[in-house]
Amino acid sequence: MGSMKGIGMLIVANILIMVTLMISANVLIYFILPMFGIDLSGSFEARQLMFAAVFGFGGAFISLWMSKWMAKRGKNMQQVTNPSTAKEKLVYETTQALAQRAGINMPEVWVYWDDVPNAFATGPSRNNSMVAVSSGLAMNLTDDELKAVIAHEVGHIANGDMVATTLLQGLMNTIVYFIASMLARIIANALARGEQPSHLVYFMVSMVLQMLLSFLAAIVVCAYSRKREFKADAYAADALGAEPMIKALQKIEALSQRSVEWEQRESREDALATMKIYAAHGGMAGLFATHPSIADRIAALRNRR
Repeated sequence: MGSMKGIGMLIVANILIMVTLMISANVLIYFILPMFGIDLSGSFEARQLMFAAVFGFGGAFISLWMSKWMAKRGKNMQQVTNPSTAKEKLVYETTQALAQRAGINMPEVWVYWDDVPNAFATGPSRNNSMVAVSSGLAMNLTDDELKAVIAHEVGHIANGDMVATTLLQGLMNTIVYFIASMLARIIANALARGEQPSHLVYFMVSMVLQMLLSFLAAIVVCAYSRKREFKADAYAADALGAEPMIKALQKIEALSQRSVEWEQRESREDALATMKIYAAHGGMAGLFATHPSIADRIAALRNRR
């Protein structure tokens, strides 16, 4: 029941976001910009570019702003403020020490019950973030290995990865929306053969083109995501040494290979792929992988020593 309520709230939130962005774009184009002598109402290209930018960047930043909210409702989580167990104390104090080292506000610390060994960091800014650790990770890793994984996640926060990825995603969204709109207009006009182009044809062609172009944009975003994983690994190595991070990655990979259920869950939860310390992939799927292979990550860590 709780998960269905969360899904319902997410759907309502997304509808409200789309309505808000549509109103904002219209207010910007037809009211605010004309006050400064900028008239885009008569130019299809300029108007579509403005809409694309509002939807592209607006949607990306609203998703970033809601990231903590979505993460907490996606899993059975409990916030740690007064650690009651040795593992909770380790996670909390390690996060606190690393945040002080990075000069950022203390992230919220959350634990959740899941046999899958995993951890993630998210939040709208370096000083408004959270670190979450699964029970499977805490129970299966040694203290040093667990500290290294936490350092990796704090590294994402300290490096500003969430905001940087959002900016890239917003740019890709804008390009996709704009190109799809332009091509859809050309195709709709061609099919109309000199008559008034059909709005339905334009809409359908635009949707198909957006889906196709989104796959290409995803390759760019995922390539950047893989680079940020290497940087977060390097951050952990600088903070605590490379060896604990290497051992943690090796253990997480071994545990993942033992569990068919985990592989099935990975595919079901692909929308949350960036919220993982590890993600399995292979073949052409590697282009859309948010994480590099464990072998590549370990090689990069060993080359630092």
